Amino acid sequence: MLLVTGGAGFIGSNVVAALNDAGRSDVVVCDILGQGGKWRNLAKRQLADFVPPSQLLDWLQGRRLEAMIHLGAISETTAIDGDLVMEANFRMPLKLLDWCTATGTPFIYASSAATYGNGEQGFDDDGSVEALKRLRPMNLYGWSKNLFDMALAERAARGEKLPPQWVGLKFFNVFGPNEYHKGTMMSVLARRFDDIKAGRPVQLFKSHREGIADGDQRRDFIYVDDVVRVTMWLLATPHVSGLFNVGTGTARSFRDLMLAAYAALGTKPNIQYIDMPETIRDSYQYFTRSEVDRLLRAGYNGGFTALEDAVERYVKGFLDRTDRFR
Repeated sequence: MLLVTGGAGFIGSNVVAALNDAGRSDVVVCDILGQGGKWRNLAKRQLADFVPPSQLLDWLQGRRLEAMIHLGAISETTAIDGDLVMEANFRMPLKLLDWCTATGTPFIYASSAATYGNGEQGFDDDGSVEALKRLRPMNLYGWSKNLFDMALAERAARGEKLPPQWVGLKFFNVFGPNEYHKGTMMSVLARRFDDIKAGRPVQLFKSHREGIADGDQRRDFIYVDDVVRVTMWLLATPHVSGLFNVGTGTARSFRDLMLAAYAALGTKPNIQYIDMPETIRDSYQYFTRSEVDRLLRAGYNGGFTALEDAVERYVKGFLDRTDRFR
């Protein structure tokens, strides 16, 4: 039996789909569905159980799991309730880590590229306590994730007992099917697709830095299928532990992303550039790119999907269809 917390969410539901496709029906999801149609992310899936987060610790008592994939979190970078974020993103993961340690259960969890802050110190996934302490996340979400990374790294540095496999994954800019419940936290492609399809202009930010063109702010965009592939590889490679970036290792512009969508639909680009709000100009990131050397040295060889290919798959396979769900 496998447990996926956050399994009704974006990445989680795609992991559940991959497990089902691999013949696993003994998948338990822990999540909150709410009233916004999030259930549709799991509508095509088979589950062994569904557990609310408030009941998870009780549910775990006396059980055995093949592995725990902990993706549940308050992931909004705009979150401001510090107590709620600390409970969900720090204290609960510590309790789950303790349970996995006590029961000898592999523990794979979601960290975040938000831990790197503005990127001034680079994007090296050095998992040492010293390196993690140097990071300066720019929001509450990133700070809470880095805090947990440090707590786990401290245990490892002291030689304390840990699960037989423990892996933190620093996801970069993930996009793909089943992200629609995320609202403003959806990828730019998902948010702007209906405008592209309807022929309305797509608005991107102008650049306010010398030498960088409008719309040329860059991110490491990674298709969700690649993230799932890494996760499935880790489940099949239990000797690998550590903290790893999960990105393509390539930075592409928001303009590239939009042009790929227009190309996938075979329509003429219609992009407008608007001023970036002054309130975010000083803190806006113009560049992110993951360093994936550690993941590759650990043995991962599944590759990463090129941006244009990923956008075409997303557009033709999901966004441009009546049923957009995996």
